[in-house]
Amino acid sequence: MKLPKGIEMSRSVILDRINRPDDIKKLNSEELALLAGEIREFLIEKVEITGGHLASNLGVVELTLALHRVFDFPQDHLIFDVGHQCYTHKLLTGRRDRFDTLRQRGGLSGFTKMAESGYDCFGAGHSSTSVSAAIGFAEAERLHGSEACTVAVLGDGAFTGGMVHEALNNCRQDLRLIIVLNENEMSISKNIGAFSLLIARIRASKGYYRTKRRTARFILKLPVVGRRLFRLIRRIKQSVKNRMYKSNYFEDLGLYYLGPVDGHDRERVERLLQEAKTARQSTVVHIRTVKGKGYPPAEANPGRYHSVPPKSAPKIRNFSAEAGELLIGLGRKDGRVCAVTAAMAEGTGLKRFAAAVPERFFDVGIAEEHALTFSAGLAADGMKPYFAVYSSFLQRGYDNLIHDIALQDLPVTVLVDRAGLSGGDGPTHHGIFDVGFLSQIPNIELYTPSCFESLQYAMQYSLTASHPVAIRYPNAGDLPMVRERFFEAGEGEHFLRCSFGAGLVPDRLIITYGRIVTEAMAAADEFNAEGKGFCGVILLERLKPYPITAKQIGALLPTGLKTVVFLEEGIRNGGAGMILRELLPLPDGCRYCHLAIDDVFDTPANTGSLYADFGIGREAVLPLLRQENPSVG
Repeated sequence: MKLPKGIEMSRSVILDRINRPDDIKKLNSEELALLAGEIREFLIEKVEITGGHLASNLGVVELTLALHRVFDFPQDHLIFDVGHQCYTHKLLTGRRDRFDTLRQRGGLSGFTKMAESGYDCFGAGHSSTSVSAAIGFAEAERLHGSEACTVAVLGDGAFTGGMVHEALNNCRQDLRLIIVLNENEMSISKNIGAFSLLIARIRASKGYYRTKRRTARFILKLPVVGRRLFRLIRRIKQSVKNRMYKSNYFEDLGLYYLGPVDGHDRERVERLLQEAKTARQSTVVHIRTVKGKGYPPAEANPGRYHSVPPKSAPKIRNFSAEAGELLIGLGRKDGRVCAVTAAMAEGTGLKRFAAAVPERFFDVGIAEEHALTFSAGLAADGMKPYFAVYSSFLQRGYDNLIHDIALQDLPVTVLVDRAGLSGGDGPTHHGIFDVGFLSQIPNIELYTPSCFESLQYAMQYSLTASHPVAIRYPNAGDLPMVRERFFEAGEGEHFLRCSFGAGLVPDRLIITYGRIVTEAMAAADEFNAEGKGFCGVILLERLKPYPITAKQIGALLPTGLKTVVFLEEGIRNGGAGMILRELLPLPDGCRYCHLAIDDVFDTPANTGSLYADFGIGREAVLPLLRQENPSVG
């Protein structure tokens, strides 16, 4: 990625002087315009190296400057929805010198994070939570008797999430709450006519609110008729406004509405924010911005620059793209196949399906719960829906999985993308809980393909299944070494494969699933090279139904087995290793050790491997293999 033509990385004359938010309050308009340009150059240069969310951050530079000039954070509270657009906020709050560590283990988070800074009053990572949290802050400040303001910043994409509307339904009118609605992709308001835009410009002018307040004070001071005249004028004004604007969703909810205004016009944004602060009531400030502002490639294709991989990251075909291609094939052969996404068509590999089979592609917005129950409705009426969703986002639909899909035994297939640990996005995106919570739900079959070939088997099977199926896979490419080791030998059936060596009977055994099989292979190879025994590896590509899996494993266990290590890239409590421990027919004297992620969300360690950080790497496996009488895990 290169800077736009004609733009060269300049010395950050203004940015170098900014160490805290108060510093930008001293700048004049010309200096602020220069600062906005320097921030964009800084972000483009840094994100190219570290990876991260680029288009969304370039779009909110002026807004973030305006917010920090009008409010006094952290005494006031600033909450970003998702948090992926908070890079300028981090630059202004003393974290510029740490930007080289962005999205690195032990470095700056790519989202807001309470433990990172006092300016991050609420952590994020998933969408549509900001308004609920902001109302909580605003209510708490009211109960404290405080004058502090709470500001929530959310995009129009987040506005498609049901939580936002649940929150607005429970929003008091008298809170010191400001909701900044950043419209940057899709139109939310219908107020796009010439008259409404003229009114919006008037409301963003310098003298409008000053004149409005003076007029109100004058009328209210009139003896006898003042208050009645004020109420009459307000009713007339609202009637005229409704006729010209039509209904305004926010004002119908009793919220004070300001905008829309150009979100890149910092002075106008500041005026609206200042009015919202002065109004002392729950207010919506509606702005319009351009994703990728200032960087032509990102402006032209904001989806491509939504999340930029690190410069050093190899370009590979991952499981998401492969699943999307396989689904196109299934969809062309079978008219019942539908693809469902919750605003993640690009990330889950469904974009090409949308072009190939548009009539059976459904993007429901950021609404995972709806996506699951919607899929249940499709399945109940004879269709074969495939809902592709990140593992960490599937958590939101747990009730829908149980009540609407599994309880009714409907043939919905959930493609669980990004399963496993997430290096860049961190704990908000670790896909380590899905095996645990899916294992608890009756009727669901759970598949864990480790390479593209087994992904194809699982998806072909799901088309014939008459019950719910979940297929989980990592954010990774195909693993040739897995295919060579487990597939070319031809051992096992499609969903259970073993690597025991030519004619050798193992006395140690590692059982695993998913991409962490590479750690199991490395540990087994190192142990076998020591010549103190022989370790085999069993690769599971189907976990649930667990009794069937346990029976298949049991048929492979030799009588002289000393140690079984179950290794998984998921939580220990309720994980596959814990369940299978009770079901496996282990030989007498065989010890069972379970290596999984303990009861933590993240670890600050940085040993060079995420697996090692969480205590599930080859370094943790080897001591268990070497012990003649290992302790029970």
